[in-house]
Amino acid sequence: MSTPEAREVRPALSDEQWARLQAYGIKQMTEAGDVLFHVGEPAGDMILVESGGIEIFRPGTSDVREAVVARYGAREFSGELNLLTGQATYLGARVSESGVVYRVGTRSFRRLMDEDPDLSDVVLRALLARREDLRANAAADSMVIVGHDLSAGAMALRTYAARQRQPHTWVEANTPAGGTLASAVGAGVDDFPLVITPAAVLRQATPSDLADHLGLSYRPVAGKTLDLVVIGAGPAGLAAAVYGASEGLQTLVLDSVASGGQAAASSRIENYLGFTSGISGADLTGRAVVQAQKFGARIASPCEVAELEATGDRLRVVLADGTEISSRAAVIATGASYRSLPLARWDEFEGAGIYYAATELEARACGPHPVAVVGGANSAGQASLYLAGRGATVTLVVRGGDLAAGMSSYLADRITAHPAITVRTSTEVTALHGGDRLEAITVNGNAEQNAAGTELACRGLFCFIGASPATDWLEGVVMDDHGFILTDAGLQDAALGRPWAKLGRRPLPFETSVPRVFATGDVRAGSMKRVAAAVGEGASAIRSVHMSLSTVPV
Repeated sequence: MSTPEAREVRPALSDEQWARLQAYGIKQMTEAGDVLFHVGEPAGDMILVESGGIEIFRPGTSDVREAVVARYGAREFSGELNLLTGQATYLGARVSESGVVYRVGTRSFRRLMDEDPDLSDVVLRALLARREDLRANAAADSMVIVGHDLSAGAMALRTYAARQRQPHTWVEANTPAGGTLASAVGAGVDDFPLVITPAAVLRQATPSDLADHLGLSYRPVAGKTLDLVVIGAGPAGLAAAVYGASEGLQTLVLDSVASGGQAAASSRIENYLGFTSGISGADLTGRAVVQAQKFGARIASPCEVAELEATGDRLRVVLADGTEISSRAAVIATGASYRSLPLARWDEFEGAGIYYAATELEARACGPHPVAVVGGANSAGQASLYLAGRGATVTLVVRGGDLAAGMSSYLADRITAHPAITVRTSTEVTALHGGDRLEAITVNGNAEQNAAGTELACRGLFCFIGASPATDWLEGVVMDDHGFILTDAGLQDAALGRPWAKLGRRPLPFETSVPRVFATGDVRAGSMKRVAAAVGEGASAIRSVHMSLSTVPV
């Protein structure tokens, strides 16, 4: 008897559903051995097997044998999330048994997503389930990241791949396996971190290099004007993308790091409506990414915006590499950047013991060793509980005198009752110690008699002390004294110039001092700094976007 998971990976389609699906494809006769698509093609087709069979395979390399990762027979279809994301193919497909297939190309697949909600839901569930299967089977060897555990660059690559839910394998460079892989591609000590795929070897790789290789970076279309550009892919930006795309706006989402924002770094969100058992930030934002892409939004990261300028009835969005994008409206949802402590060797230990997120990656790097969490808000509390649950002994360092002052009571109660968590209020971290990686910290409390403070063993220091608005790149938009963007009622008449007199109106809800430019989420002055509030703002802003565009020529 098949399990629910197996039924999602290989859904049984009725005759009527199969006929509807076939209508989107082009018929092709096949012979055993025919290659239907190769690794590295810009976009692979979805293959519907009418008769015969096909197999999806990971090509072999110099030290890894070819592996078949999936097989599909009559009345089954191939495909996984790259059909939705536009990612280049990282697996190949060939005919294992002669027969008849129908090829569903990129445009036809998009029509399926738009035109047939019932059938598209069945297909989408299969694509999601298959991506998770591929992350756990031999397909993970289609991309190997080789680097050092103590490297911030390697951690950035691993974080990006994890956020993209990209099948991959991590290999520590200082192991026999890492040495073998490096030798096989002729890599030297200065080449790490490496990314090895069947199509290329990326040396001193960055997330931008990886995105370009995977086909996930922004690819401009000359002369095209979009309806909406969303800058930032946290909860607010993703909500704007979902509602904008679902309501017919041609929507592009750009993020300088990776989709998910700070929320993706949260190990557990328990007070989000509808998730009674909680949900990790990565899962919540991951679902939102797929939902936005289902409705046709394009998401590109890492993709840094350097400039935003109003030019008549259009907005000009300029990327850090000089690429220009024309849009009718924009939503700024860049959130905030993490704050750090002003301590010697801080930059040196980032990625080698200092972290701004508590997820599986960071917990695995620290293992069952003592760690410290700095901060007194919910994010610090969630991180403390998550790390303690993974076997670490946790010291929660809070500068204020009352844990409950900045943290939800349910979290504060759990933390004080947890045997593996020690809470130090009225305390600050004053020094960092270690060789190649962080090994200990010094803490000082207000009531501490020892002027030198107390040294604590510490394998990982998790910093959750707030953030500053990510608006350094932005000019021409009115902000408050702290750099947060002012919107609608927060804007004084004196801040509104000639464009508003010409429009004959004041800014709409979430609209900034620049017409058709909106701000939502943590970057907006007066926002609640909660995930649910950010989602609500992103969704609500789209109504104002529509109202503003109704007065702008197409």
